[in-house]
Amino acid sequence: MGVVKDVKSKSELDSALSGGAPAAIHFWASWCEPSKQMDQVFSHLCTDFPHVLFLRVEAEEQPEISDAYAVSAVPYFVFCKDGKTSDTLEGANPSVLANKVAKIAGTIDNVETAAPASLGMAAGPTVLETVKDLAKQNGSSKTKTTNAIPMDNLTRLQQLVDSHPVFLFMKGTPEQPKCKFSRKVVEILKNEGVEFETFDVLIDDDVREGMKKFSNWPTFPQLYCKGELLGGCDIVVAMHESGELMEVFRDHGIPFISKQNVPSPGAQGSGKGGVAGSTTLSAELASRLGTLINSSSVVLFMKGKPEEPKCGFSSKVVDLLKQEKVEFQSFDVLSDDEVRQGLKTFSNWSSYPQLYVKGQLIGGSDIVLEMHKSGALRKVLAEKGVIQEEKLEDRLKNLISSSPVMLFMKGKPDAPSCGFSSKVVNALREEGISFASFDILSDEEVRQGLKTYSNWPTFPQLYYKGELIGGCDIVMELRKAGELKSTLSE
Repeated sequence: MGVVKDVKSKSELDSALSGGAPAAIHFWASWCEPSKQMDQVFSHLCTDFPHVLFLRVEAEEQPEISDAYAVSAVPYFVFCKDGKTSDTLEGANPSVLANKVAKIAGTIDNVETAAPASLGMAAGPTVLETVKDLAKQNGSSKTKTTNAIPMDNLTRLQQLVDSHPVFLFMKGTPEQPKCKFSRKVVEILKNEGVEFETFDVLIDDDVREGMKKFSNWPTFPQLYCKGELLGGCDIVVAMHESGELMEVFRDHGIPFISKQNVPSPGAQGSGKGGVAGSTTLSAELASRLGTLINSSSVVLFMKGKPEEPKCGFSSKVVDLLKQEKVEFQSFDVLSDDEVRQGLKTFSNWSSYPQLYVKGQLIGGSDIVLEMHKSGALRKVLAEKGVIQEEKLEDRLKNLISSSPVMLFMKGKPDAPSCGFSSKVVNALREEGISFASFDILSDEEVRQGLKTYSNWPTFPQLYYKGELIGGCDIVMELRKAGELKSTLSE
C-alpha cells in the first residue's frame, strides 16, 4: 500500500482491520525520541511490504484505542492478521520490527531476531539504509544503550527505573566510574555476580536533577531493585557486608551472571531460609519473637517506621496497608540486630519486610503486593477477622467517596504510568484542585470492577462527590473551556 495512515478514532481503526489484510499499528508519542526514530523505520517498511496495511496511532491523543490494546509505553507495535492481533512489540528495535512485519506479510517463517546487518531476509534496501543511519546515530546496533532514552518528565524516569531489574544511576560508566562512591557500588554488584544496567547522570542534567526529586535522594549513586530504591553507597555497602544485599536480590528473582560468588544455602541464606551463622535460636529469643509476632492482629517487620520507611519495599507494603485501611503494628528491624537476624531463622524468610496476620507469615513485599493485586490479601484478612468482608460494589463506592475529588489512574500522581493519567494530574494541579488518587494497576479487582460499575472502559476516571466526571478527554475539554475548577467545586 506504500503509505502510513494516521488513525483518528477507534471506529476508523476497526473499519481498517475489518478487511482482514495483514496490518501493523504503530503507537507513538511526539515527545518520545525513540518513537520518532522507529517511525522512520516504520514508514520505510511501507516500501518494502506494499501488501501490508501500515497504521499509526498517537497514543496519548487516542486513549480509547490505546486502552483497547493495553498500550502503557511507546513506541509500541501491534501486528494483525485476519482482523485479529497476532503479535506485539514494545520498544525501539528496528530488527525485530522488520522481522515481525515480514512474518505477517508471509515472506518469511519462523523468524527470530536479526541484527540490522542481516535484515536482508526481512526487509528491502530502504529500511536497511534507515537502520544503518540509526545505528550510526545511536552507536553500535548490538550495544544496549539506556542513555539514548530521553527523560524529560517523571513518567519517563519511571520507565528508565523499570527498564532492568537492577538499575544503577551513577557518575560515569561501570568501565570508567567518575567518583569513588559509584566505583564502590559497581565493584559490589560485580562481586555479587548480579546483572545490572546503568545510567551516567553526568551526561544528562535533566535525569540527574529529576532523579533527585523522583527518589527524594539528593546524591548519586542510586541503586534500584525491581523499581524500588535500595539507597546510595553507604546503604549498599552496609547491605553487602551483612549479606542482606544478596538476600534481597535472591528473594526478588534477580538473575546472576555466575554462581561462583553466590553463597551456599548455609552461608547467607537461600531464598526463604537460612541465615549467616547458627540457625539455632535460644529459647529466650524464640519466645521474644513469638511475642512480637502475636502482639497485634497484623504486624509488619520493616526497615524504618511507617512514617519514615528506610527501603522502598517496606514503603510499598506500608502504603498498601494504609490504602486498605488495615490497622497494624510495626517493628523496625534496623533498631534491633538480634530481632533482625533471629527472625530470618524463626520465619525461614531471609529478607524484609515480613508481614504477619494473626501470627502467620504472609510473606515479603512481592508476595503481599501480588496478593493485593489479585484480591487474595483482602480475603485472607477477612477470613481471619481482621477486616469485614466487603462486596466489590461496596468497596468501589467507598473508594469513590473517600475524597470529594477522586482520581482513578495508572500509577501515582508523582509517577504516572501513562500519558493520559499524567495529563489529568497536571490539569488538576495547575488549577489548584486538591484530590486523592488510586493506582488501578495495583489492584486488578478494582481495575476491572470499576469499568463495569462506571460503565466507562478506560482510565483515568475522575469523580466528584461520588459522581463520574469522565476521562482524560472530558477533563481536558473542561479545562480548555475554563470550567474544570467550577465543575469540581459546585
